[in-house]
Amino acid sequence: MKYEIILASEAVDDLRRLPANIRSAVKDGIERHLRYAPSRVSKSRIKRLEGISKPQFRLRIDDVRVFYDIEGYRVHVLAILAKPDAQRWLAEMGEP
Repeated sequence: MKYEIILASEAVDDLRRLPANIRSAVKDGIERHLRYAPSRVSKSRIKRLEGISKPQFRLRIDDVRVFYDIEGYRVHVLAILAKPDAQRWLAEMGEP
């Protein structure tokens, strides 16, 4: 089943701030990993986050982290962050 990918306005801004080559890799990664199996947890790529209810998942693409929720057949991308910023964002925006 094909999932609809919806980027929050913050995620769009995050994506625009990335350098072009990284932006392209992130777009490809989102399409490849989230379009058909966004909840398929892997050893290093997709991780279900524990201890918080929102966001539900994290996708790792090189040094970029994509945080998202799944609602039915929709994937809501909440943030696209560099690895060093990810923990701070989760501490501020994550919902226990």
